Amino acid sequence: MTLPLGTAAGRREANGWEGGVIKARPILYYKNSNILNYHNPSLTVISSEIIPGAIRWRSPSNIALVKYWGKHGNQLPQNASVSFTLSGAATDTTLRYKSRQEAGESVEVALLLDGTPNSGFTERTKAFLEKLLPVYPFLKQLSFTIETSNSFPHSAGIASSASGMSALALCLVSLEEELFEPFADRAEFLAKASYLSRLGSGSACRSVYGGAAVWGKLPGLDGSSDEYAVSVTESLHEVFKNYHDDILLISKSEKSVSSRAGHGLMEGNPYATARYAQANRRTDEMLSVLKHGNVERFGEILESEALTLHALMMSSHPPYILIRPNTLQVIERIHRYRADTGNPLYFTLDAGPNLHLLYPHAVAAEVKQFIREELLYFCEDKMYLADRVGKGPERLEVNE
Repeated sequence: MTLPLGTAAGRREANGWEGGVIKARPILYYKNSNILNYHNPSLTVISSEIIPGAIRWRSPSNIALVKYWGKHGNQLPQNASVSFTLSGAATDTTLRYKSRQEAGESVEVALLLDGTPNSGFTERTKAFLEKLLPVYPFLKQLSFTIETSNSFPHSAGIASSASGMSALALCLVSLEEELFEPFADRAEFLAKASYLSRLGSGSACRSVYGGAAVWGKLPGLDGSSDEYAVSVTESLHEVFKNYHDDILLISKSEKSVSSRAGHGLMEGNPYATARYAQANRRTDEMLSVLKHGNVERFGEILESEALTLHALMMSSHPPYILIRPNTLQVIERIHRYRADTGNPLYFTLDAGPNLHLLYPHAVAAEVKQFIREELLYFCEDKMYLADRVGKGPERLEVNE
C-alpha cells in the first residue's frame, strides 16, 4: 500500500524505515577534505501522492561591517566578513508546491514579484533551484509557485538578493522537514539554510541569523566556515543590539556594474591578495570591538571598509566608480557633524552610491534631526529608510 505523503505514515514509507526509525539525514564531506557536502540522492518523493502545500518565511537583509569582495570556486569567499542583520528591510516569500505530472530534467517554477509574474527573477530562481538538485533531487518532481515581495524599494541600496535568497532557502529547508524528517536542532536547520542561501547569493548566508553573523573561515572563531555563516550575536555588546542603520537613497538608478561582475574583477586586481589578508584581520578585530562595545573603533573600521571597497572598484581593470558627487557631500557633512557634536555617527557603503548611517540608540533623536535638516537634500526624492539591528528571519502563516 502506498500512503499519501501528506501524512506522517506516508513520509515514513517514502523515506524507508529501519526498526521503526526514519533513516538519519546524512551530512557528508568530500573525501580527504573539510568541505561540507549536502548532496543526497535519496531525497526523492512519490510525487503522485504529494498533497499541495505552502511555506512562508520573512527574511531580512544585512549590512556588511567588514566587506566580502572577491570569491572563488562555488560561491566561496576570498575573505571573512561580518555583518549586522537588519530588521525592517526584508523579503516576504511564500513557496507553494504541488505534485508534477511527470518529473523532468529541469525545475518547474513561476515567480511573482509583488503579485506580478517576473520572467527575469523566474529564470534566476530556476537556475538557483537547478543548482540545488544534487542536494534536493525532489525539486524536479514538484511544481513551484513563488510569491515574493520586499519591504523596501529595489533601488534602495539594500541587498535584496541577501534577503530574497535567504527567505527562499529557509522555505526549502522547511519543505525538506515537511517531506522527510525534522532536523536534530535549530542550529542544524539554520546551518543548512545558510549553506543553501550562499549558493544563491554569497551575502545571503549571513541573513539567516539575527544580530550579527560571520561568513568565512577564521582560525580564532570556532565553527566558522567558508560554506555557511555562523551567529556571533551571543557575544554582542549591549550597545550594538539595537544599533540604528538609516539608509540614505542618494540614487535609485541601476548600478552600471553589478556586484557579480565586481567580484569577478577582483581576480585581476593588483591589491587583491593584500586586501584579503586585511579583511581577515579586520574581521578578527571587529569581533573584539563588537564584544567590548568600542563604538569609536567600530566606526573607524566601518568607514575604512566602505572606502576600501570603492577603492578596489576604482583600481580594477577596467576601473569603475559607483559613488556619486552627493555621496561625497554627505560623507563630508557626517565628518563635520561628528567633529562638532562628538556623537558617534559613522557611515558605510554597499556596492553602490547609497549610504548606511550607523549609530547607537542613545543619540538617535539628534542624528535623525541632523538627517532631516542637512542630509535629505542630497537624497533622490529626499528619501531615506530608518532601520536597525534585527532579530533575524521568522516563519509566518501562509495567506490562502
